[in-house]
Amino acid sequence: MFITVMFGAGCRELVNPWCSLVTLTAHLRRRCQVPPDATIALLAEDGHLVSLDESLEGASQAPSRGSPLLQERGTYVLVQIINGEGGAPTRYESLLDNLDDWCPELAEKLRWLSGLPTMGNSRRRRPGTRRGHQEQGPHSRPQRLGSLLSRTR
Repeated sequence: MFITVMFGAGCRELVNPWCSLVTLTAHLRRRCQVPPDATIALLAEDGHLVSLDESLEGASQAPSRGSPLLQERGTYVLVQIINGEGGAPTRYESLLDNLDDWCPELAEKLRWLSGLPTMGNSRRRRPGTRRGHQEQGPHSRPQRLGSLLSRTR
């Protein structure tokens, strides 16, 4: 089993997630040059956010493995979670440069998770959609938003 993690300027890291979350997170921090105090997560192609917070692992007696949380051969974007201070909302920042160019749907998902205004219908309005008629929202989208790997080749 392996997954692909994208970060930086289009960099990819092939990772075997059949290990503890602590080991997986330490490897990603080292290879992707993430500061040790940063909280990281993986954003799947379908928009599902997988937290890699080691503090969650300590909650159970058995060591937690990354593999049940991740889809085999899936492609993920490395994300930094920045906890808001003084009532500010938590922000989610892509550690993949130019996520808007790679996969605009995932960039929208991160903006939505962060409580920021999304580009919404103004950017994605299809020709033939008349003003005053609202386009169907994200609830009607298929589960898989698009393949990141197909856009990087």
